[in-house]
Amino acid sequence: MTPEAAYQSLLDFQRETAYLASLGALAAWDQRTMIPKKGHGHRARQMAALARLLHERTTDPRIGEWLSKVEGSSLVQDPLSDAAVNVRAWRLAYERARAIPERLAVELAQARSEGETAWEALRPQDDWQGFLPYLRRLFALVREEAEILMAVGPDPLDPPYGELYDALLDGYEPGARARDLLPLFGELRGGLGELLDRVLGSGRRPDTALLRRPYPKEAQRAFALELLQACGYDLEAGRLDPTAHPFEIAIGPGDVRITTRYYEDFFNAGIFGTLHEMGHALYEQGLPQEHWGTPRGEAASLGVHESQSRTWENLVGRSLGFWERFFPRAQEVFPSLADVALEDFHFAVNAVEPSLIRVEADEVTYNLHILVRLELELALFRGELPLEDLPEAWRERYRAYLGVAPGDFRDGVMQDVHWSSGMFGYFPTYTLGNLYAAQFLQGAERELGPLEPMFARGKFAPFLEWTRKNIHAEGGRLRPRALVERVTGEPPSAQPFLRYLEAKYRSLYGF
Repeated sequence: MTPEAAYQSLLDFQRETAYLASLGALAAWDQRTMIPKKGHGHRARQMAALARLLHERTTDPRIGEWLSKVEGSSLVQDPLSDAAVNVRAWRLAYERARAIPERLAVELAQARSEGETAWEALRPQDDWQGFLPYLRRLFALVREEAEILMAVGPDPLDPPYGELYDALLDGYEPGARARDLLPLFGELRGGLGELLDRVLGSGRRPDTALLRRPYPKEAQRAFALELLQACGYDLEAGRLDPTAHPFEIAIGPGDVRITTRYYEDFFNAGIFGTLHEMGHALYEQGLPQEHWGTPRGEAASLGVHESQSRTWENLVGRSLGFWERFFPRAQEVFPSLADVALEDFHFAVNAVEPSLIRVEADEVTYNLHILVRLELELALFRGELPLEDLPEAWRERYRAYLGVAPGDFRDGVMQDVHWSSGMFGYFPTYTLGNLYAAQFLQGAERELGPLEPMFARGKFAPFLEWTRKNIHAEGGRLRPRALVERVTGEPPSAQPFLRYLEAKYRSLYGF
């Protein structure tokens, strides 16, 4: 078999595997939106059966044979060619899949499904003790998986793992290591702490009560759909549905779905939650469809993904220009805003106030929420913190970093869905996304000029086209760090983000 024929066999086989995996994505979307209450047990068994099938395919010996034929050939001489990117990623995935026993793969799939279902039921009841057995099982399985991945090692182009947590982090942010994140996050914490002190010491306070007026759910949905269409989300290739915890999920080309949650007495959650998930969806809709089902056609990382969602939620969606365009329409849709001035509304949606809930946190304090989670995850995987002590450790760090502490579990250790589905190592990508977003926006303005005047005129296409060309079209060709350097000319840094926050909040709070 020639290298060309072997590569074609790989393409065909891996795309078929991707089609099967996309059925799992569809089942996951259904489980979090439409499934009848009594269907969860069957769905967990469906997901376990699919995991078994996918494990069989990803460990098929023919993959190793085809890879051996292609590796070292002229097809992969250029490390950034489509074939080289795919072959390198397929080799790593193959070695990892072979190392993970089928038993573990199946158990993880079922435990994730059951854990998430339990979280959805037990969080409203504030039942930490009821949830703890699910978390204990998930943590044990994920730790077992991490030990296996640690032994396999990273991509040869990436730095070696320094500890167990790196093997999990690497799955979400290729090349990222805890030893690099901690100094970066430490620098960020220092800058955010100083900025927060100045904001709180300014004496200015926005009227956030105006965001707590009546906002009917149907009106929120109608307004959210208008925003989606105006910003460039293709509604013929997606959906907007309600759920317990907002998410975006890509089923495949032409089917990228988003969800949100509405509170009839709070504006921010439904509208800014929708903009956040739209940012994720715009990225997925902008990935090169001709490469779907291959690593070349996937997102560069979760951090880059998060950069897109945070850009549209905050850097675009909370800008004055955005609301100069959309606030008059918001006043038509929501009578409760009829007596509110644009400047007061804009100040309110950018209010800085330490709080308990990550997904509703302002731009200044948001990353402190992530730092809490990063430190707790590291402590868990370093064996420094028992799961049983997690709630109190959570409260202690919230007191130290944000000056607030939860009085219950639902708004404390149980507030996020991630741990209920075994997604340890995911949280740092949120902060990396914020840092990347500020750098990308800076790069876009160097080429396009100031963006807010465009947003005020309702012109979002130039910026979306810029991101499609410079970020989306690259897919998984570059590692996150390399992508940031290519687009901005600089390595990932906290400074552009801190400068962005400084300028924005100095103007708002007048310090």
